[in-house]
Amino acid sequence: MSTWTFSCWNCQNETEMDDKVTRSDICPHCSMDMRSCKNCQYHDPGAHNECSETIAEYVPEKERSNFCGMYRPFSGEREAAPDVDAAKAKLEALFNK
Repeated sequence: MSTWTFSCWNCQNETEMDDKVTRSDICPHCSMDMRSCKNCQYHDPGAHNECSETIAEYVPEKERSNFCGMYRPFSGEREAAPDVDAAKAKLEALFNK
């Protein structure tokens, strides 16, 4: 059994895992489902069905556990979340609000 580091999409905290991610696993830091689309290496918000894997079955709730057979745990660095407040401030400045 090998140990690897899993990074949660929601809280960005890392968790040591002893085996594969199962449907019942939740993040010990924020309690979100760990085996979800948003924690999969194929998750791509810009792709059809938000999945870069073309044969994946449609999953409507990307933050919840599912039975997708294409699931592969995300590894690597995640992009920083967009700063929504800064974007709103720029729009308000543009339109002089």
